[in-house]
Amino acid sequence: MWRNCCDLTVTIAIMLTTMNLPLHTAVSVRSRSWCCYASLSVPQPQAKPQLLNGNPPSRPADRKEIRLGLPSKGRMSADTLELLKNCQLSVKQVNPRQYVAEIPQLSNLEVWFQRPKDIVRKLLSGDLDLGIVGLDTVSEHGQSNEDLIIVHEALEYGDCRLSLAIPQYGIFENVNSLEELAKMPQWTEDKPLRVATGFTYLGPKFMKESGLKHVTFSTADGALEAAPAMGIADAILDLVSSGTTLKENNLKEIKGGVVLESQAVLIASRKSMIQRKGVLETTHEMLERLEAHLRAIGQFTVTANMRGSSAEEVAERILSQPSLAGLQGPTVSPVFCKRDGKVTADYYAIVICVPKKALYKSIQQLRAIGGSGVLISPLTYIFDEETPRWRQLLSELGL
Repeated sequence: MWRNCCDLTVTIAIMLTTMNLPLHTAVSVRSRSWCCYASLSVPQPQAKPQLLNGNPPSRPADRKEIRLGLPSKGRMSADTLELLKNCQLSVKQVNPRQYVAEIPQLSNLEVWFQRPKDIVRKLLSGDLDLGIVGLDTVSEHGQSNEDLIIVHEALEYGDCRLSLAIPQYGIFENVNSLEELAKMPQWTEDKPLRVATGFTYLGPKFMKESGLKHVTFSTADGALEAAPAMGIADAILDLVSSGTTLKENNLKEIKGGVVLESQAVLIASRKSMIQRKGVLETTHEMLERLEAHLRAIGQFTVTANMRGSSAEEVAERILSQPSLAGLQGPTVSPVFCKRDGKVTADYYAIVICVPKKALYKSIQQLRAIGGSGVLISPLTYIFDEETPRWRQLLSELGL
């Protein structure tokens, strides 16, 4: 047995010295008695690197794989995976708890699940080549960096707006615009307008460009709507979707207070597309697949038979109806049948592409000009000529 804690400390010190481990000793005085405490710093085991197909991840400088960053959680993540699936780019994840996956249709591509802001940061650092995030995230954390290029600016989900909101009551009751807010005499150098936000780059930038001089910002995440009611802020700058949460917390948006409209976008690293082998080709394929699918959303193929004397005469009748023009005009082809031993064409099949909102009206117009046997099927993809976005991307890259 040890006679006191000092004997214990000496014993531990000898053990640590034998093991070549560091020793830290603290001395404390309590009730005129000395007591020693020894704390041991034990090296923690290093986490094993995550494996993809049995291989450890490569360093940015020497990796050969192309990397795509996707949101790891929430609605944005689910909608992103759904969009890629609809483009025949399903993400294959061996273990749902791993942050790395693959898209079998795109060779040499790794998918990395990250927080949206980390996707932007890692694009800038060279750890990722491509990413899908909200425009608000790109604008806040990319801060207009020239290495970030928006390849597709409208993936048609994740819609929201970054907006300034103020209380509906008190001194703000009759304030309904940014201009009126700026003219309020309450804001001085000693007592500025206090704005709570998580957008510490876009917020000050917007206020400066809008001419509001006396403004101070406090950083906050989460439920910003409570800040004005708690008295810790006069206004908030946050993402708004439907606006219901603002109303439930007695807040209102004001005219001129929208910083930006946001939705999901496909972004890429300029350096990666120019310097890293295969990135530009992968970007092109992803862009084409996305364009073809998004173009087809809400579009239907309408096929019908029409009696006529010639394809030109049938086409003339179709083009007389404004809802039947299709994408570039109707396709008219003869429907052959055998009569009295001869092949003849009394009917013509017409094929047009019609948006969903005009579908029933188009059917009515087809019937009015002699159409029958109308068949309707939804479109999955519309591959057009080379997308203007691709030509614009090549122009930005100087290629």
